[in-house]
Order: sequence, then C-alpha cells, then structure tokens
Amino acid sequence: MSPAIKCLILLAVVALFFVTELIPLAITAMGGAIACGLLGFIPAKQVFTGLSNSTVVLFGGMFVVGASMFYTGLAQKIGTQVVKMCGTSETGLMFGLMTVATLLSSCLSNTGTCACLLPVALGICSAAKIPASRQLMPLALACGWGGIITMVGTPPNIIAVGAMNAAGLESFTFFEFAWIGIPVSVAGMLYMMFIGKYLLPKAELDADQEIEQEIEATSQDSTKQIISGVILAVVIFVMAIGVKGISLEMAAVVGALVCVLTGCLTEKQAYASIDWVTIFLFAGMMPVSTAIDKTGAGKLIAEWTVGLMGGSPSPLVVTAVLFVLSAGLTQFMSNTASAALLCPIGISIAQQLGADPKAVVMAITVAASCAFATPVGTPPNTLVLGPGGYKFADYVKCGTGLVVVCFAVCLVVIPIVWPFFP
Repeated sequence: MSPAIKCLILLAVVALFFVTELIPLAITAMGGAIACGLLGFIPAKQVFTGLSNSTVVLFGGMFVVGASMFYTGLAQKIGTQVVKMCGTSETGLMFGLMTVATLLSSCLSNTGTCACLLPVALGICSAAKIPASRQLMPLALACGWGGIITMVGTPPNIIAVGAMNAAGLESFTFFEFAWIGIPVSVAGMLYMMFIGKYLLPKAELDADQEIEQEIEATSQDSTKQIISGVILAVVIFVMAIGVKGISLEMAAVVGALVCVLTGCLTEKQAYASIDWVTIFLFAGMMPVSTAIDKTGAGKLIAEWTVGLMGGSPSPLVVTAVLFVLSAGLTQFMSNTASAALLCPIGISIAQQLGADPKAVVMAITVAASCAFATPVGTPPNTLVLGPGGYKFADYVKCGTGLVVVCFAVCLVVIPIVWPFFP
C-alpha cells in the first residue's frame, strides 16, 4: 500500500473523529500528527513543529487581548450603548444586536461576544416585552459571520493563512478577509431582517430567567476600559499597516503583555482566556497538512475530485463544491477542524487545475464559518439554545436560508476579488 493511500486512510479516521467527537478534538489532531510520525509520513522531529509555529503565538496573544475587553467590562458597555441607540422595537433591537455582534466578533472571540451580549439582550427583551427567541438567534448568527472580516476574527481564517504558508504560497493579509466578510455580513443582516425573522419562533420564556455570562466582567474601572480599548486598537492598527520589523505575532504578544501589566486582566485570567483546544487542534493539523502534501495524498484527492467533475472542471464549479462540502461539515463539527481538513485539499485541487488557490481556500474558509443551520455548529448557537427556547428545527429553518445566501454571495464576490487565473 502506497504512503498516499495510507495517509488517506489516516485522514478518513481523523475526519471521523472530528465529526463524531468520540474523543476531544485536540486529542484527535495531536494524535493525527503523532500517527504521521509513526507511519513515516514526516520525520519524527516534525511531529510537534506545529506547536512552534508563529501562528500559534498569534492565536494566544489575540485571545488575551480580546479577553481584556470582556474582563474590564468594555465589551459589555459597548454592547449596551449600541443597543440603546437602536431603540427597543423588534426590528431596531435586532439591527442593533447584529451590528454590535458583527463589529465585536470581527476581532474578538465569537463565543465571548455572544456571552457578553446575551444578558444585555435578555434584559432589553424583558423590558420591551419582546420574546427573546426573536433576538437571540440573530445575535448568535451575527457573531458567526462577523468573525470572517479579519484574519483574527475566527480560527478558520488563521487556519487558511497557515495552510497557504505551509504550501509555500502567498497568503492573505490582515484585512483581506474583509473583501468577502463585509458583503457576507451585510447580506446576512438583510436576510435576517427581511426573511429570517419570519422563520423565528415566538417562544415565551420565564421573565425571571437569568443567564450567566461566560466571561464575567471583574472590573468596571473606566480607566482600564479605555486602556484595553486602546491596546486592541493599536494592535489591530499595527497588524493592518504592516510595520517593518514587527510581525503579527509580535504585535499580538506585546498587546497581551501590556494588558496584564496594566491590570486589564490578571495573569491567571490571561492563561484562562486562551482557547487551548484551538491551539492544539491547529498545532496538530499542521503536520497532518504537511503529510498530505509530502505523501501525495493531496494530489490523489485532487485528481480524483477533478476526474469526478469531468476531468477539467471550471474552477468556479470546484469552488462551489468545496464550499458546499465545508459548509456541510461545519454544521456538525468544529469550524476549525473543517478548515484544517479541507484547506490543504483545496490548495492541491486548485494547483491541479493550474488555478490560483486563493479563491478556493477563501471559499472553504468562509463556508467553515457558516455554521448556521444547527445548534451544535458553533458555540454561539449553542449558547442561545436554552435562553431562546429554540428547537433543532428552528436552526434548520432559519439558518439553511442564510447558508444559501452566503453561498451565493461567495460565488459572485470571491472570483472577482481573487481571480482564478490572475
């Protein structure tokens, strides 16, 4: 049996565990990396190189910088003020919640954003006599599409950058994701305000129900709030303009250190704010991606997929197929895992066709964030399940149409911004 076939079998096993989550995602990823070393797909010394990847440092730094916004209460304060400005009508409140969720989640944790806005939304719904079920799903969905806007908005975006770098290709810049993230966000908001809201249930909940925030503010010191906001703004500015001699990772880590030194959050809170599952999942899948390339498994998948689509399919058709595959997987498995699994394959297929892989990878990445049709697709969806009194079918009814809208936007915008044959 050739190394390529063996690698494909290993990839299938990894995918199975990702989908079923019979064992934790991080263990699956690291186990896959170790298996690649044991089976000889990569040298033993490369098994844990993912942990030393600079992108892992970027992850960690931004987790801490983002968390300081929540611990100081600044994120909660921003959310409350924006929602107040938009009024308490059902449509006005929906627009306000989606707007602030989109903006905050573009550079902060999607889960943290949803968690801090949840009690704000419930309080206003209770005062305005609006069923929470009419507001919480739009809030969760906005946290999902908002993350697409910047490189650090959601893990799949950084996974895409890592995959492009691992393949030795020119990658995406910090705000390059906004070319598709903003159109998807606008389309998502329009869909929810004019179509989606009619598919939401009107579940009446107990008025006395309280929801605990996932990241509770430990300080209301206005000075610390200003400091945390300035730190985030400076970090994003430095990343965006590309200061010579300062890498993205350096900017993120310096920002994280300043957050701790200025007391925006404690050292213990900084450690707790790092999503270690994402860190180890990314670190584990990097060597697996290398193995897919080195053994020829990626090329094998590419040739098989291209052959299945007629031998010389249009890159647009390939992009559409991979979007559907990624969007389908992400409804039931981690969006990070979906992106990590499919990005290397997408690169191989694009190269097989002689096309620029950027468009294909971007489609896979956006689709991985379109986990809108199930309550388990992404943590924000799960967070609002109980408070909103939703059923599984509610997500399917409202979220499926949103996925279709995002699919249509991507097929129009992506080939224009990232031509297949530049």
